[in-house]
Amino acid sequence: MRGTAVLTGATSGIGLSSAKALAWLGFRVIGVGRNPERVREAERQIRAACREGDTPLSGDNIAADNQVLSPEPDVSFVTGDLSTTDGVRRIAAGIRDLLAQTGGTLDILVLAAGTVSTWHTTTAEAYELQFAVNHLAPFLLTHELLPCLRAAESARVLVVSSRSHYHTRIRWEDVMMRRRYHCLAAYKQSKLCNVLFALEFARREQTQSRPIQMYAVDPGLVATEIGLKGTAGIERLVWRLRMRAGTHPEVPAQEIVRIATEPAYEGQSGKYWFRAREKIPSRVARDPEQAARLWRLSEQLCGLTGEKTTHE
Repeated sequence: MRGTAVLTGATSGIGLSSAKALAWLGFRVIGVGRNPERVREAERQIRAACREGDTPLSGDNIAADNQVLSPEPDVSFVTGDLSTTDGVRRIAAGIRDLLAQTGGTLDILVLAAGTVSTWHTTTAEAYELQFAVNHLAPFLLTHELLPCLRAAESARVLVVSSRSHYHTRIRWEDVMMRRRYHCLAAYKQSKLCNVLFALEFARREQTQSRPIQMYAVDPGLVATEIGLKGTAGIERLVWRLRMRAGTHPEVPAQEIVRIATEPAYEGQSGKYWFRAREKIPSRVARDPEQAARLWRLSEQLCGLTGEKTTHE
C-alpha cells in the first residue's frame, strides 16, 4: 500500500473520480459522504473501477515508473454532515478510528466537498450554508486531522477552490450575508476563503521541521451536479448551461492526483493551481493580512479560540 488518502465529497463528481484514481494507484482510500445510500454506491463504483481498470488514470493519462495498480482496493467511508462543527468533529473522529488500524498516518487529504444554495440557508449554528460547508468544514477537518497528517513522512492537503474567487472579497461586515444574500456572491466568497486558507496554512507550517504541504486547486469548469442540489430558478438554469460546457470530473481528478502524488509538487505549498500548473490567484487571495484575519475568524467560529494547535 502506498499510503492513505482521505477525500471529502467522495460520492460524486471530482471527489469520486479522485478516489477511484488514488485507489487504483494503491492508496488506501477513506471517503466522506453524507447520504448512506450514495456512500454504498460510491464504494461499489470505486471497487468496480479498480477491477475493470476504468479510472481517470487509465491509458497514458499519468505515466509513473513506480505506479502500483490495485485491482482490489482498500476503500471505506465515513458518513456524516459537514455543515456543522459537531458534524465535522464526528467525521474526523471516525476517520481517526479508521486510521488507527494502520498506525494513524494520513498522507493525502483532498477537500472536495462543496455546496451551492439559491436561498439564504443557515446551519444549526446559524452560519450561512455555503460558508460553512465550503470553507469552515475544510478548515476544521484539516485542524482535527493535523496529528495524523503530521505523522506522515510527507503529507499533502488539497482544497478545491474555483476561478470564481476572482473579482470578489470577504464581506467582513456581514460574512454570513444575512442582509444582502446572493447565491453566486456567497459561493465566490467561499472559494476565495479556500485560497486564503491555503496561503495562511502554508505560512504557519513554515515553522515545522517537516511541513505539511497545502495546495489550492482550481478544477476549471466541470460538469458536476453541485449546482443542481440546492438551487432553483435562474441559478439552476445557469448551472445546467455551465455543465454542458464543462469537462468530465476525471479531468480535474487527474490533476489532483498529480499534485497529491508527484515529487515535482513538493515544496510548492500555499500556491494556487490550474491544470496542474501554478497560476496567480486574485490580489485579495494573495493578501497575508486577509488570510490571517480569516484564520482568526474561522478559529472563533469553529470554537478553536484559545486552543493549542500543532502549528504552535
